Amino acid sequence: MIVCVCNNVSDRKIRQAVDSGMSSMSELRENLGIATCCGKCHSCAKSVLRECLDNRAPAALRHVQALVFQQNIQAA
Repeated sequence: MIVCVCNNVSDRKIRQAVDSGMSSMSELRENLGIATCCGKCHSCAKSVLRECLDNRAPAALRHVQALVFQQNIQAA
């Protein structure tokens, strides 16, 4: 789905940007041009960004839990 018509940015491009490390609207604005023209895409882009970051959080949490578990095993 096209999120930013002015700069032809899709939700897929936003997801790829988040996968490559971007995590804020200002980073998306700088790198993809999101909300730099008319600004009508800002709320939709922000929703896509939040969704992507929320989906990444559980994986990061599992990674931390695995590290803690591993440390507990080594300490025992």
